[in-house]
Amino acid sequence: MQDKAAAAVPLWQPSPARMTSANLTAFMKAVERDFGATVPDYGALWRWSVDKPGEFWRAVWSFSGVIAETQGNVALEDGDKMPGARFFPNARLNFAENLLRRRDGSTALVFWGEDKVRRKLTWHELYDAVSCLTQVLMSIGVGPGDRVAGYMPNMPETIIAMLAAASLGAVWSSCSPDFGVQGVVDRFGQIGPKVLFAVDGYHYAGKTHDCLGKLREIAPRLPTLERIIIVPYASATPALANLPKTALFPAIMAPFKPGPIAFARLPFNHPLYVLYSSGTTGVPKCIVHGAGGTLLQHLKELKLQSDIKAGDRVFYFTTCSWMMWNWLVSGLAAEATLLLYDGSPFYPSGNVLFDFADAENMTFFGTSAKYIDACAKAGLEPMHTHKLASLRAMSSTGSPLVAESFDYVYGKIKRDVHLASISGGTDIVSCFVLGNPIGAVWRGEIQARGLGMAVEVFDESGKTTHEAKGELVCVKPFPSMPVSFWNDPDGKKYHAAYFERFPGVWCHGDWTEITKHDGVIIYGRSDAVLNPGGVRIGTAEIYRQVEQLDEILESIVIGQEWDSDVRVVLFVRLRDGVVLDAALEKKIRDHIRRNTTPRHVPAKILPVADIPRTKSGKIVELAVRDIVHGRPIKNREALANPEALELYRDRPELRS
Repeated sequence: MQDKAAAAVPLWQPSPARMTSANLTAFMKAVERDFGATVPDYGALWRWSVDKPGEFWRAVWSFSGVIAETQGNVALEDGDKMPGARFFPNARLNFAENLLRRRDGSTALVFWGEDKVRRKLTWHELYDAVSCLTQVLMSIGVGPGDRVAGYMPNMPETIIAMLAAASLGAVWSSCSPDFGVQGVVDRFGQIGPKVLFAVDGYHYAGKTHDCLGKLREIAPRLPTLERIIIVPYASATPALANLPKTALFPAIMAPFKPGPIAFARLPFNHPLYVLYSSGTTGVPKCIVHGAGGTLLQHLKELKLQSDIKAGDRVFYFTTCSWMMWNWLVSGLAAEATLLLYDGSPFYPSGNVLFDFADAENMTFFGTSAKYIDACAKAGLEPMHTHKLASLRAMSSTGSPLVAESFDYVYGKIKRDVHLASISGGTDIVSCFVLGNPIGAVWRGEIQARGLGMAVEVFDESGKTTHEAKGELVCVKPFPSMPVSFWNDPDGKKYHAAYFERFPGVWCHGDWTEITKHDGVIIYGRSDAVLNPGGVRIGTAEIYRQVEQLDEILESIVIGQEWDSDVRVVLFVRLRDGVVLDAALEKKIRDHIRRNTTPRHVPAKILPVADIPRTKSGKIVELAVRDIVHGRPIKNREALANPEALELYRDRPELRS
């Protein structure tokens, strides 16, 4: 429920100057000129984009300057089939070529590795490094379709390795070095990489963590590996004993001289990335994404929906296990400078990312909803401690951004900033709903459905609903749908994942509402929706209320099967020194009841010392629900803190 008085006025609107200079404004003029469409505002443009998808994606292609060979002008074939539609079936392109379109002396990458490392690469240096590494991979025999994996932090060498692989038409897949041995094998073991890039260690919260010991266990379990390339990071001279087929990155690059890259131009849907589902309910699904769809969708989201221009300085706090890394890297195709950070966002203090923003003239600050909430709980006020003069936009994803976090951004970070809550996922390596830089920001709402994304909300019977909660669906094809799942030759797993609920319609699994502003509110995952007394409640509705309370750092809520029904159970992690006594329980229940409904009020409230989450920081409601019910947890390796699950097992308070 939104505060009606606060919701009556938008939190932010773009100035006339911003609207005039926005890429989206120029794009709308191009659409009117080239296609004869009338698109006076975002709503009209969105409607045209989903009614005329072939024309829309052709307009994005042209506006973004995609580098490709095309035969004919076919943008979409079999557009009525989902899955089965084919975008740009006659085009041949190379993803890396589109990201390396510049070769000048301006800065392409800036890297901070906590307080240990500071580095910059120019566009010229980036191109030359990719050129040399491409030759290295060719000498190993890497070619189109081969898999190249990265067990790497978010650092320049990771981007260089991905681009070198992509330049040859190889398939890139990565996970962060905090993954354990089984987590890496569960992922890379399915796809059989020929080459593995890895660091010797990494830094987090001021401590150095070794990776070579884990690599000695991983390597024998990846029998397809022909070469392991170690990037020195924790040490200048890593010890490689008992690691066969291994070479150091600088040494293996040394014999090669930079020169023009012979980019392999391949079909639009040629595989580019393998990404992985969270894997908390079993071995992760391997989701294959195509080069053309990834490129085109990201260019649309970066240039049009995020207003990123050449020379902008773009940051996203992410690891290489999260699709936001793939999204960030595509910023090179928009000719933006990428700001890379590896390590804890609260080391040596909670201000480090805002220090980064000031030092490097950040224009776009991307992060998670959890980070924004943590900054608020820590009492940070960057508005008073930092200039943030260049910052035009902030983006948040990973979980729903609650209304109070909107207030925090505009009250404590910066007043004149475009705040875009965005949502999509690994499944589409992009977004269904996201920002509109020429539109108003309303408290607690994602601004808009993505251009070219025919997003609707379905009720239980599969009928479109408005200003009511239901399933987020997409009723028409889009370019960044997965090419396939790995080892799913007949497509059965792919079809079951998205099209079983509503045939011919992508069902994403988010419990959602389209608002009167044509914005979007996401209430949580559909499979985690609570159902007490048959009333469906999104978990985010409860989180929003609970985490307003100063005594509570964070929470997780599940539905427990009880007495032929479901009861709501809330677990809370409290501030140091706070005790969950009867008074605090009453305060929590009263606050939830006052701001939602009696159905939202938990039957049980229990304290916990920790909340389990995935490597990308998402809390795992389903795993907690399973352990409460005594069901096995199939893949603990997917969790950053699997030991936290034991805090929920066999709780005596839940037996009555």
